[in-house]
Amino acid sequence: MKTKKIILFASGSGSNVENIANYFKLRNDVTICCVLTNKSDAKVIDRCNRLGLNALYFNRQAFSKSDFILNMLRSLEPDLIVLAGFLWKIPEAITQSFPNKIINIHPALLPKYGGKGMYGMNVHNAVKEHNEQETGITIHYVNANYDEGAIIKQVNVELLPNDSPEDIAAKVHQLEYEYFPKVIDNLLSSL
Repeated sequence: MKTKKIILFASGSGSNVENIANYFKLRNDVTICCVLTNKSDAKVIDRCNRLGLNALYFNRQAFSKSDFILNMLRSLEPDLIVLAGFLWKIPEAITQSFPNKIINIHPALLPKYGGKGMYGMNVHNAVKEHNEQETGITIHYVNANYDEGAIIKQVNVELLPNDSPEDIAAKVHQLEYEYFPKVIDNLLSSL
């Protein structure tokens, strides 16, 4: 049986990266090739060092103004590219080279609260400001536009009137940790 290869992209602390790594760590049929980050001081690098994962920092030049990252991705031949808290828009050359192989998790029920600048606490603050009664996660394919790719799975959670944006974030993180690795696993199984 062929080992399925995942490449992860992250911009922040890497809690989803660690959760995904822990989910697959005892599996011989799935390997995380590397974790790519656009921030040289991202905490995800520390997590990768602790978890024994290869981490690579890249700048905007390597990502969107040259074919460096595209060529690296092609050479690694990933079965799935997972955006786990990655904040830059994926260049069209990459989305076209890996159709239906790049997925993202968004901390709201798209199409609500998506688009440029809508990430992390920006999303949770907007959900609170609009007095939403529910929010959740959306796992979707990545295309040329922010948060507009085909939806793979959505999971919602009820909100209480007195939930703060931090409470909302905690509820959403629980959904991310529970469902994101399972969706990745299901997608890999169907390849």
